Amino acid sequence: MTQIDDELLRCLPDLRAYARSLTRNRHDADDLVQDAVLRILHAADRYQPGTNFKAWAFTILRNRFLNEFVAKRRATREFDEGEMERVPVGARQEDGLELSDFQRIFHRLPEDQRSILTLVSGSNLPYEDVARVLNCAVGTVKSRVHRARSALLALLEEEKLQRAVPRRPPPPRASLRAMAAEEQRRLSF
Repeated sequence: MTQIDDELLRCLPDLRAYARSLTRNRHDADDLVQDAVLRILHAADRYQPGTNFKAWAFTILRNRFLNEFVAKRRATREFDEGEMERVPVGARQEDGLELSDFQRIFHRLPEDQRSILTLVSGSNLPYEDVARVLNCAVGTVKSRVHRARSALLALLEEEKLQRAVPRRPPPPRASLRAMAAEEQRRLSF
């Protein structure tokens, strides 16, 4: 196994997580990662040892996404929330619901905000490496992360407020019986 192979195997889970955040679809993410891996292997001679392999690989994956998958997505249907991959969770049912709610809310963020949060938080890339992947300044990365986190927090708060709105409880059974009896009397005349 070469050094490139070892590096690639180590960052493969992070590449897949990043691809999922970009595509919002497990199958498209798998296709994107596969395509990026092929490109990485074909371009292995252009990798400069001693530089950050993970940032280089993320750049290839992101560029591939921008070049191919964005065009494909425009030509196909929009994301269906029912297609989200179900993630195995612990025995507490609330954990699964919270994770599912978070995924749904996270995917309401614009693509650039999902992308930056996945790179920084999901893949644990330092800001400097994220800046190289996105071809921008470190300060730009920091401000984008701040805006994305603020947007996510706002969506979470909005969701929390929507759940806090009291719903009208159903009428008691006695009221239902009285309503039915009244309706029956009205119809009998």
